[in-house]
Amino acid sequence: MAVEEIEKLKGDRKMSLREMLPRFWKYLKPEMLWIILAFVFSILNVALDVISPKFIAGVVDELEGKARIFDVLTSVSAPRYVIILAVSSLVLTLLSQGFILLETWILNKAGQKIVYSLRMEVYQHVQNMSQDQLNEMPVGSLVTRVANYTASLSELFTHILVNAIKNILTVVFVFVTMLTINVVLTLFMTIFLVVIFIISFFFRNIVRKIFTEERKTISDLNTFLNENLSGMKIIQIFNQEIRKENEFDKKNDALRRCRNKVMIAFGIYRPLLSFLYFGAIATVFLCGLEFSLSSGAVLAFYLYISKFFNPIQALADQLNGIQKAFSSSERLFNLLDVKPAVRDLPDAIELNDVKGKIEFKNVWFAYEKDMWILKDVSFTINPKETCAFVGATGAGKTTILQLIVRNYEIQKGDIFIDGINIKNIKIDSLRKTVGQMLQDVFLFTGTIRSNITLHDDSYSDEEIMKVCKYVNADSFIDKTEKGLDEEIIERGENFSQGQRQLLSFARTVLAKPKILILDEATANIDTETEVLIQESLEKIKNIGTMLVVAHRLSTIQKADQIIVLQNGEIIEKGNHQQLLKNKGYYYKLYQVQFAEK
Repeated sequence: MAVEEIEKLKGDRKMSLREMLPRFWKYLKPEMLWIILAFVFSILNVALDVISPKFIAGVVDELEGKARIFDVLTSVSAPRYVIILAVSSLVLTLLSQGFILLETWILNKAGQKIVYSLRMEVYQHVQNMSQDQLNEMPVGSLVTRVANYTASLSELFTHILVNAIKNILTVVFVFVTMLTINVVLTLFMTIFLVVIFIISFFFRNIVRKIFTEERKTISDLNTFLNENLSGMKIIQIFNQEIRKENEFDKKNDALRRCRNKVMIAFGIYRPLLSFLYFGAIATVFLCGLEFSLSSGAVLAFYLYISKFFNPIQALADQLNGIQKAFSSSERLFNLLDVKPAVRDLPDAIELNDVKGKIEFKNVWFAYEKDMWILKDVSFTINPKETCAFVGATGAGKTTILQLIVRNYEIQKGDIFIDGINIKNIKIDSLRKTVGQMLQDVFLFTGTIRSNITLHDDSYSDEEIMKVCKYVNADSFIDKTEKGLDEEIIERGENFSQGQRQLLSFARTVLAKPKILILDEATANIDTETEVLIQESLEKIKNIGTMLVVAHRLSTIQKADQIIVLQNGEIIEKGNHQQLLKNKGYYYKLYQVQFAEK
């Protein structure tokens, strides 16, 4: 993989706000009408909130016998005037709360749709990545990106963004309203506002760096936890608890230090805002005396200062959330920017009526540049033949099987199925044709049925049990309390290795593949289960082409063709008897395994 692709996977590439905004628009656009409607309610709410101090000031001035602030009500008697203002204030409050309710409901609905789409896109993108790309990205980091980072964006779209805009509108509306009361005093308030914006600008840059560091630290911690909780058995067996505790302590301490930096930054920022807030209040009272303002006007200014500074202080908290969301977005977009290494060509075709002929022509492959795992490998497997691959660890046996289903892309040569280059076949069509049984069986949390069908409800219980009997899995399924509905815990730990392998075999056979791959499928199972699998293999041999990797030569003696690999090259080919007659590498391997017999 190219260096720049690896850097993207690690999330190291910095993205500017200008670069991210168009990408946000992609997710906002489908819900834009709802968002606009929510902003309309937000503007109405802000307008009502800004008007309310005028009513309170009017009541105070009326009680003092001062001029009324609403000239249209000059003909109304004083008591009725006060009552009208009080009732109007109550109505405005009820309307304001109604607008808040509508705005919140709309934004949450729209925001959840946006995040749902984003989360699905990220998950699908991860599914389409090749094996070497997935190997570069720790599982814990992927989980953090798909779950936690999209949650941060959910908070951005459903809460932070709209409140930030609302607070900005409040500041603007309050400023305009204050100008209508007293221009000079309002200009004094502008000085405080400019100072606040300058402080906030520097604060924003500092906080963004801190939150980027925090996101990386959280990702590292999640990766560590995922890996070590999965491997806890090995940690306990080798008595590594203390060492792992120390490693966790370092990562945990790194996160603590990041959080402390955040607290220190906000611990300085918020008191500065409070100092400016009280300075503004003192200025209002002093200037109120200087300009001989009425009590109502001074009170209105006092209330407007709260409405002026509270949104700014709220913006500081929202800036916290925005920076977190931008840091999360940066890492999400870095992941989405990594193009899958294995992709369909524009004119890729479906694979229909598969016979099962497989052909390698001068194939070269390396996981890392110039470190060749396969070197000029060529062979042909005819339809419905069984071909076994033999060789030392690292010879390239498993690699050949992975290349057939395009888990990796070859550097040189061609691979054909039924005479069609696999690069010209749609990936999903290719993989539907090939069934795989691997050495390490992965079972999902669920039931026996869901693990065999992989949640494909088109299969009936009769079909499932027929396949289970075919592969001898019924020998233990019938003994369970719930049969096909028996629960499987995480990684299938409540079943033996042999039972998990039989379930994997049933899963594979149910899909009716034309090509069957067995990669050390009998390596970690007991002799009794191996016999059951061998019986099943004999049944399925004539269904399709079979490719087998096995260290136990007893399991491949009946193969139509045996290919012997060494250092990525084919050194021998033939059936069991032919290879024994040649007295080469295969013969020596056979002698070692059957020396005692």
